[in-house]
Amino acid sequence: MKIIPLLFLTFLMQVGCASHKTDILKDVTIEYSAVSRGLYQNISVENKSAVILNARAEQPLVLEISDKDWKAIASEFEKINVPAIANVKAPTEKRFYDGAAIANLKITKEGKTNETPAFDHGFPPAEIEKLVNLLVALNKN
Repeated sequence: MKIIPLLFLTFLMQVGCASHKTDILKDVTIEYSAVSRGLYQNISVENKSAVILNARAEQPLVLEISDKDWKAIASEFEKINVPAIANVKAPTEKRFYDGAAIANLKITKEGKTNETPAFDHGFPPAEIEKLVNLLVALNKN
């Protein structure tokens, strides 16, 4: 008889933890941009939707983010120390000789904006790599 309440409690804890992962992105805007002479890409994510621009004069494409992708984004976001992104080091320097577009990641949380230094599009710093790759993948869908 004691096992039934234990199983119920375990279930409630799992449901509560799962909803917390997506709640972590409440009041958060994540913006990734990559710019060069021949490329303009801006991906802004907020409240389970993405606004994507692939050209400066283009109309934005607004996408609904699937629950699976939203949970993946929330999971990767949770691993990031947001104030520390201002100090990440770019692993490559191809942007200095037109070998890659200049990219950056901007996170606005509760009215405070944190931004990475410039890095090469396609070669994000390790601390934010998985999150950046998930954002860029939204543009390919």
